Amino acid sequence: MVKFLKRFVDPVVPLWAIAPLVLCFIFNCAIYWLTMALCGGLPHYDLTLPIDERIPVVTGWIFIYLGYCYVFWALSYCYIAKVHRDRSIDVFRFVTADIMSRIVCMLFFIFFPTTNTRPEILGDTLSDDLTRFLYTIDEPTNLFPSIHCLVSWLCFIGIRAEKNVKLAVKVFSCASALLIMASTQFLKQHYILDMVSAILLAEICYFIAGKIRFPIFLTRWYSKIVRKLVPGAKLN
Repeated sequence: MVKFLKRFVDPVVPLWAIAPLVLCFIFNCAIYWLTMALCGGLPHYDLTLPIDERIPVVTGWIFIYLGYCYVFWALSYCYIAKVHRDRSIDVFRFVTADIMSRIVCMLFFIFFPTTNTRPEILGDTLSDDLTRFLYTIDEPTNLFPSIHCLVSWLCFIGIRAEKNVKLAVKVFSCASALLIMASTQFLKQHYILDMVSAILLAEICYFIAGKIRFPIFLTRWYSKIVRKLVPGAKLN
């Protein structure tokens, strides 16, 4: 099993980075579903602006929102860890920013819960059916800031300044993030303020994570755990 992991998994994502990345995923799910359960009965605020009402509903974007985004996120998180394989402090800066941003989201979801009014989807195409299904399983809550937009922009930030990442990859990452954000608007899952606040939150959290010592603490603490589990192993 160890040989298999080193041969097939480690080249894609460093084995030591799997646990922190999984932690980010678990923390994100816990924040989202816990706050949704806790705040369902609270008054919610509608942040709809006039410009939001002028954006048309285009259900074809459902394939970006429900499909492409999750693949993009998973691959981006793995790629960020791979790019920083020899600089674990940068991985933990990203992890710190990721967790900080979710804590801020949690505070907004609890103390300033938001909602919006979704349109009635009348078409009979596959995209129309999928959009109606999305509306059924996903209540219009936990909107501000948009986690869809937040995660997508963090994925781009994680490689934006890396010199060893090709420009084409950076352009692809940025374009993917923008497409996902556009899908939240054309499907009326989020509105303009949800998207803008998510971008600002991602930028602020990543900046702060680069200025505080917490990523250093995480790196040292995690390195000790890795050495205990795998004698002689270390993080660079």
